[in-house]
Amino acid sequence: MPAPGCSSLAPQGPRVPALWRRSGDLAVPAPEGPSGRWRPRGSWVHAAPALAAAVVASCYGRGRLSEEDALLEASRINNISEVERLLSEGTDANARHKLGWTPLMVAAINRNSSVIKSLLAAGADPNLGDEFISVYETAKEKALHSLEVLVTREDEFNNRLNNRATFRGCTALHYAVLSNDYGTVRLLLEGGANPLQKNEMGHTPLDYAREGEVMKLLKASETKFQEEQRKRELEERRRFPLEQRLKEHIIGQESAIATVGAAIRRKENGWYDEEHPLVFLFLGSSGIGKTELAKQTAKYIHKDLKKGFIRLDMSEFQERHEVAKFIGSPPGYVGYQEGGQLTKKLKQCPNAVVLFDEVDKAHPDVLTIMLQLFDEGRLTDGKGKTIDCKDAIFIMTSNVASDEIAQHALQLRQEALEMSTNRIAENLDDVHMSDKITISKQFKEKVIRPILKAHFRRDEFLGRINEIVYFLPFCHAELIQLVNKELNFWAKKAKMQHNITLLWDREVMDVLVDGYNLHYGARSIKHEVERRVVNQLAAAYEQDLLPRDCTLRITVEDSDKKLLKTKDSSSLEETERKAPTLRLEIVEDSKRRKLDIQVPLNPDKISYSL
Repeated sequence: MPAPGCSSLAPQGPRVPALWRRSGDLAVPAPEGPSGRWRPRGSWVHAAPALAAAVVASCYGRGRLSEEDALLEASRINNISEVERLLSEGTDANARHKLGWTPLMVAAINRNSSVIKSLLAAGADPNLGDEFISVYETAKEKALHSLEVLVTREDEFNNRLNNRATFRGCTALHYAVLSNDYGTVRLLLEGGANPLQKNEMGHTPLDYAREGEVMKLLKASETKFQEEQRKRELEERRRFPLEQRLKEHIIGQESAIATVGAAIRRKENGWYDEEHPLVFLFLGSSGIGKTELAKQTAKYIHKDLKKGFIRLDMSEFQERHEVAKFIGSPPGYVGYQEGGQLTKKLKQCPNAVVLFDEVDKAHPDVLTIMLQLFDEGRLTDGKGKTIDCKDAIFIMTSNVASDEIAQHALQLRQEALEMSTNRIAENLDDVHMSDKITISKQFKEKVIRPILKAHFRRDEFLGRINEIVYFLPFCHAELIQLVNKELNFWAKKAKMQHNITLLWDREVMDVLVDGYNLHYGARSIKHEVERRVVNQLAAAYEQDLLPRDCTLRITVEDSDKKLLKTKDSSSLEETERKAPTLRLEIVEDSKRRKLDIQVPLNPDKISYSL
C-alpha cells in the first residue's frame, strides 16, 4: 500500500503528470479494455481471482533467481554485501529486468545510497533509460497479463508509483528525484548522470523536483553540466574538426565539405543569425555524395539519425494537391488528424537537419511554402498551429545544371593538367594541381544562376539560400579510392559469410575505374564491380569451385594499359578483342590456380536478332 502523504511528492506544475500514486488511489487496468480504461478500487474484489492467479504464477515462475535477477533484488532490499559479491563475480551492473529497469534505477527509487555507490564503482551507466512504459502498455508489448505486470512492478521495483503514468526513458536520476532523496541525487550527479536528459515525455529530472535542496542541487548541476559539455564539445571540435570527420565517409568533394563545414562552425560557435535557419542547395550529378554529405552532417550534429535527420523525396510532391502531404490536410479533409510529413517531424525535433531530395521535381506551390520556412524559420500546419524551426538546417539537392557543372569541371581539370605538365620540370608541387580546382564566380553568375532562375522561376526563392554548394565529378585518384572501398566491402562480405579471403592486384583497380560514368557517379563504379567481380564470385560459388577457408586473388588478363583509356583506336573490334578481363585465381601454398568458371550467359556477348 502507498505510504501516507505520497501525494505531496507529486511533481510541481500542471504540465508534468504525477508519477506518484496518491494515497488511497489504487487502480487495476482492465485487461480487455483499451489503454486508459481503469477499474476503481471498488472493482478490486472482482479482479481478486485473476490477481491471485497472477501472484501464484509469478511466484512459481521465478524458481531459482539468475545472477542478474539476484542483483536486482539485492539492490531493491539494500543488501549491500550480496550486491558486492555478485558484482565481484562479474554480474553485469547494467543488467535489465525482463520489464525494462536496471539495478541502479531500483536502488534510486528505494533510496539505497550504499548500493548506488557500489553499482557506479562497478561501471553502471546512470544515463540508461527505463524500458518500462505503464502497466497496460508494457503488458501489451511483452504479451503478459496486466495483473502480472502490476504485481511484478510493485513487488520487484516500487509500490508507490502511479501505474497509469508513462516511465519509458526515465533514468536513475529521474527516480532519485521522485524519491526526493538528496543523497542519492548527489551520488548520481557525481557519478556522471546527465541532469538534462529527458524521458519519453520530454521531461528532465528537474521537472519532477519539489521545492527545496534537491531542486537547488539540480539547477546548479544543470548549469555546471551545460558549461562542461560546451567545453568538451569545443575541445573535441578543435582536435577533430568537422571537415576531417566528413572526409572519413565522403570521397572527394573537398570544396563542398569546406563550404558546409564553415557554415556549421559559424552556427556552433554562435556567429550566425538566430532569426533565420541555415539553407543549402547542393548541385551536381547523381551519385557524387550530395545525400551522403547531408546524412553525415545530421549525424555529426544530432548523433541520433532517427529523429535528427528528416528526409523528404520531393518527387512525391509533383502535383498541386500533394502539398497537403507536406503540411497536413486542412480541417474537414481526410487525414486532418495525422498532420503533414514535414510538420509532424519538425514538432518532434525543431532543430533537425531536413533534406529535400531532388527539389527541382516539386510542384511550385511546395516551393511557395518553403519561402516562409527559409525566411522566418516557421511553418503553419493544416490545423493552423505554427512550428518554430529557426534552429533547423535545410538542405536541398538538385540535378539542375549538373551537365554544365560536370563539363566545366572536366575542362578546368584538363587545363590544370596541361599547365602542370608544362611546368613539371620547374616545380614538382604542380603535379597535383589537376585535382584541386575551383568553380569560378563568373561561371556561377553567367551560367548557373540563369539556369536556376529559369527552372525555379523566382529570385526570392534563390535569395533565401545561404550557400549554393557545387559537387564536381571524381578525378582519377578519387575513382581509385571508390574502387578500393567497393572491393573492401565485398572482401569483408566474403570473409563474414563464406570465410573466403579476397585479394586483388593494383592493376585490377585501374581496369574497374574504366567503368566510371560521368552521369551516374559512384553508382557506376559499384555496378562495374558487381558485373565484373561479384558475378564471377557468385558463379564460382554456385559451381562449387570455392573451397571453404580458401584465398582468392583477382587478376587481370590481356592487360594493355595503353588500351584502358584509348580514345583513338583504329578499330573498335580490335579494342574489344584486346580489352583486359578479370579472372579469379585460388592461392594454395604460394601457388596460383585459375578457376574455370562456366558462365551460362555473358551479358556483354549476347547478340540480338531483329
